[in-house]
Amino acid sequence: MKRSIIVIAATAIGVALCPAVALTILAGAVSAAATTTAITLSPAAGPPTTAATVKGTGFGPGETVNVDFDTARAGTAVTSAAGSFSTVVRVPAAALPGRHTVTATGQASNLSAAAFFWVRTNWARFHRGDTNSGYNPYENVLSPASVAGLTKTWSYPTGAAISFSSPAVVNGVVYVSSTDYSVYALDAATGAKLWNYPTGAEDFSPPAVVNGVVYVGSDDGNVYALDAATGTKRWNYPTGSAVYGSPTVANGVVYVGSLDNNVYALDATTGTKLWNYPTGGFVLSSPAAVNGVVYVGSYDGNVYALDATTGTKLWNYLTGGEVASSPAVVNGVVYVSSKDHHLYALDAATGAKRWRYTTGAGIEASSPAVANRVVYVGSGNGNVYARKAATGVKLWSYHTGSHVYASPAVANGVVYVGSDDGNIYALDAATGTKLWSYLTGSSIDSSPAVANGKVYVGSDDGKVYAFRL
Repeated sequence: MKRSIIVIAATAIGVALCPAVALTILAGAVSAAATTTAITLSPAAGPPTTAATVKGTGFGPGETVNVDFDTARAGTAVTSAAGSFSTVVRVPAAALPGRHTVTATGQASNLSAAAFFWVRTNWARFHRGDTNSGYNPYENVLSPASVAGLTKTWSYPTGAAISFSSPAVVNGVVYVSSTDYSVYALDAATGAKLWNYPTGAEDFSPPAVVNGVVYVGSDDGNVYALDAATGTKRWNYPTGSAVYGSPTVANGVVYVGSLDNNVYALDATTGTKLWNYPTGGFVLSSPAAVNGVVYVGSYDGNVYALDATTGTKLWNYLTGGEVASSPAVVNGVVYVSSKDHHLYALDAATGAKRWRYTTGAGIEASSPAVANRVVYVGSGNGNVYARKAATGVKLWSYHTGSHVYASPAVANGVVYVGSDDGNIYALDAATGTKLWSYLTGSSIDSSPAVANGKVYVGSDDGKVYAFRL
C-alpha cells in the first residue's frame, strides 16, 4: 500500500513537472520499497548461555530495536543512519534443545525480521570435551526428578559388539565405532543409518567430531579422518599398532595414543605427524589437552604431562599399576585411575600427588568424571564411587551387579554409567540413589553420551541405544 501511494504521488507531480523528474522520484520510491529488513545470527547454533551476535539491516535510521529470544526480551540496540545494528544477546539457560526464533523489531518504523537459533548440547567425543571431564553443564531436560521417565526411543544393531567405543553426538548425528570393522553415523532422532565407513580391523576407539570431521582410531593401527556428513576418508595416519583411545583435537592438532607405546600429535587437516612421544607401555588412554599441555596414561604405570607443541615431557607420575584410564583435568588437578586399585588426584602443573583413594579392586578402564567438585569413577568390584574432588573423602558408593569398566557421564545432577551386568544406570549425583536403569542384551563398557535431553550408549550386544523422556 505504501509503495502504491508513493507511485501515485510521483505520477501526479509528473503532470506539473517534466517527465525526467517524475521518473527520478518513481525510481527512488521503488528502491526504498525494495529495501529488505533482515537479521543474521553468529553463531546460529550452540548450547544454552551461548553469546550470539545479532546483526540487522534495513531498519529505520537511529531507532531503537528490541531483540527477543522466542517471546522474552534478550536485548536492545540503536541503528545507524543506514538503519543497521549489531548487538550481542545471550541464549537463556532454560532454552530447551531445538529450534528457537530470534526477532528484531524497530520501535519507530515497526519493521521486523526474524532468524532461527538451534539450541544444541553436543557431546563431541569420549567424556565430551578436551578436559575429559565427562560432564555436560548445559543439560536442562533430564534431572533427578524426571530421569525415571526415560524410555528407549530406538536401537540400532551394528554387526558386532560395541566394546569401549563411546558415542559422539554432534548436530543431530550419533557417531560410534563397532568391532564389526566399521564406524557408523546414525540419525540421532530416529537411529537410521546415514553412513558407515569400513576400516581394516575391529574398532574400539570412540570417535571425536570437530569442525565437520570425524577422527577415530582402529585396530588396524590407523588414525582416520572422515567427512562427518558423508563418511568419505580425508586422510589416515598409520601408527605402529592398534589405536584404542579416543583422539583429542585441540588447536588444529590431533592427539592420540597407540599400542605401539607412543603418543602422537598429527595435523588435523593433513594427518602429517608433528611429533611423537614414546612411553614405556601401551597407550589406551584418551589424552586430555588443557592450557597447552597433553595429559595421558600409559601401561608402564605412568601419567605423563607433555608439551602440546613439542611433545617434550614436563613431568610424569608413577602409579602402582597400568593406567588404561583417561585423565580428567579440572581446576588445575589431574584425576586418573590405575589398576593398582587407586584413584589419584595430581597437581596439573607439577604432577605432585594431592590425594589417593583405594577402591576394593583394580580400576581397569573406568575414567573419572568430574562435576561440581565431585569425582565419579567405576571399579572392578562393581561399585561406582563419588569422592570429594578437593580431598578424596568418600561421599557415596553404589553397587551394580558386576564389574564397572565403563566411564561415568554426569549431567544436571545425574550420573549415568554402564556395568558388565548389562545395565545402564542413572544415579542421583548427590546421594548415589538409583533413579533408573535399563537392561541391554550384554555388558556395557561404553561410556554414555548425554546430549539434548537424550542418553546414548553402546552395548556388547552390538546395539547403540537411545533413551528419552
